[in-house]
Amino acid sequence: MSLRKDLFFLLGVVVFFLPFFIFNKIFETYYQFNLEHGVVMSFIKFSILATLGEVIGLRIKTGRYHQQGFGLIPRAIVWGFLGVTIYMAFAIFAAGTPVFLEKVGLEDAGSILHSDLSWRKVLVSFSISTALNLFYAPVMMTFHKITDIHILKNDGTLRGFLKPIHFVRIFQEINWDVQWNFVFKRTIPLFWIPAQTITFLLPEEFRVLFAAFLGIVLGVLLAIAALKNTT
Repeated sequence: MSLRKDLFFLLGVVVFFLPFFIFNKIFETYYQFNLEHGVVMSFIKFSILATLGEVIGLRIKTGRYHQQGFGLIPRAIVWGFLGVTIYMAFAIFAAGTPVFLEKVGLEDAGSILHSDLSWRKVLVSFSISTALNLFYAPVMMTFHKITDIHILKNDGTLRGFLKPIHFVRIFQEINWDVQWNFVFKRTIPLFWIPAQTITFLLPEEFRVLFAAFLGIVLGVLLAIAALKNTT
């Protein structure tokens, strides 16, 4: 039965994304809208793809794609909001980090990012990714964890999600052993910094989309972290 569910789930994902690959008109419409409305598309992409990652994570944890109290809609809203902050962070760090690199001696760091692939471009991309993941990612991950706990405490309902979030109380309830030793110390240097280095090697219009697809991987990592919470 579970294999059948997995096949139907995979088929649904393929059917959803396939038109973007086989129909040029659909892709061109998406591409143009993405160029003109980057913030809106960041919300949409993360609300769909990162939430999809959490659904896959739930399958890993429980053997099911949905369960009572999971809060699919609230999670999609949170990821949409985080997608907007990620779009903002990409713009800030992609512009600011090359300026810093130029001040410490790497000439033309800003223009290197828009040039052909070279070791200098990899260095600039790695530097942007490192700054982004050291200064922005821990805040984003902690905020996501707080909202995740808030959603679960309110049984995954939209009404419950709209209640005030008790940040101080929930902050103290986070398992910081897992949050620090796995989420921060392992996933950031071993996965996110290398993965986001690839992100900044891509053309600007594809960076947020690639990051949103990485959100699927994030769902799996969150599932692993949740399993560590129970061991």
